Amino acid sequence: PGTIYTAAKEVEEAGGQALPCVVDIREESQVAAAINQAVEKFGGIDILVNNASAISLTSTTDTDMKRYDLMQSINTRGTFLVSRMCIPYLKKSANPHILNLSPPLNLAPHWFQNHVAYTIAKYGMSMCVLGMAEEFRRDGIAVNALWPKTAILTAAIEMLTGKGSARHSRKPEIVADAAYAILCKDAKSFTGQFTIDEEILRADGVSQVQIDQYACEPSNKENLMPDFFLDVNPDAIISSHNVKIDKPKPKAEMKEEKPPTDVEHIFAAIQANLNEELVQKVQAIYQFNVTGPEERTWFLDLKNGLGSCGKGKAPSTPDATLAMSDVNFYKLFSGNLKPAAAFMTGKLKIHGDLKKAMKLEKLMGSLKSKL
Repeated sequence: PGTIYTAAKEVEEAGGQALPCVVDIREESQVAAAINQAVEKFGGIDILVNNASAISLTSTTDTDMKRYDLMQSINTRGTFLVSRMCIPYLKKSANPHILNLSPPLNLAPHWFQNHVAYTIAKYGMSMCVLGMAEEFRRDGIAVNALWPKTAILTAAIEMLTGKGSARHSRKPEIVADAAYAILCKDAKSFTGQFTIDEEILRADGVSQVQIDQYACEPSNKENLMPDFFLDVNPDAIISSHNVKIDKPKPKAEMKEEKPPTDVEHIFAAIQANLNEELVQKVQAIYQFNVTGPEERTWFLDLKNGLGSCGKGKAPSTPDATLAMSDVNFYKLFSGNLKPAAAFMTGKLKIHGDLKKAMKLEKLMGSLKSKL
């Protein structure tokens, strides 16, 4: 955490020059003023990094139009606007680069399912890469995208997964170092690429031992949370302008998966592990809508007394309602599926307080050896 002024101070203390500008990238006049100030101070523009972003991981019905417009105007429109205004100066540079912090274009439906508005806004930034890279190739302007392979310890991740997010995240420095590696490349020969931080560093000779040190807790480097927008299957990712679509298998080809134990057994294990300390830490009431051979509703009260759980709806209004299959319910409480990853991939639907829902992860991890 810091401000543009503390960041500028760090740059200057490291021997560089900086010009902090307060800018709302939704306002053309403010963007133009900042660009003019930069050109006047530094003599031109060689690099543009589009990193400003607004996030709201809400479903279509839970996304009001004010929030939708905010994400579109900052993520997609802001990227287009600032890029457009910098192009005349970038054309005069010896090695001009535009770098967007946006994900590879992945057309698997589950990336859109739970947060259509946010995905559209981020993919808009990625489509700027796809189009502008080709549009300005003859001008020698490189346009690339950079995205992390794992969760990065930022305010956004802490908002999603809570204070314990550092254990499963890498430091922001890995993204900064990857960006530096990209921006040092020849603009004419390296453009239109959707890059991943770890992969770009490894291609530049960084060893696995060095990459492991980017983990906030190196001792937990094997349990980092994969980034939400990256598939295990690379065929679902658009890379170097080649579009590949991960099509779901027909239902006839899919084998029905069953959990090793029933939901009732899991709640018995949960009941046995409830205590006053856990209640004081969590302070939330949950309702679970579990689908399977039988659709059932369960509740978990981690707000009152020693805690309680059971069949039926929550005795009072739940802070968060979680819907999932019995298979994914088992995976979550056995530690084989992280809540944040399940939510982002559509395996878990959450209504209510997202941050409180993510507080369940510690309880889920504690049950791993008991199921």
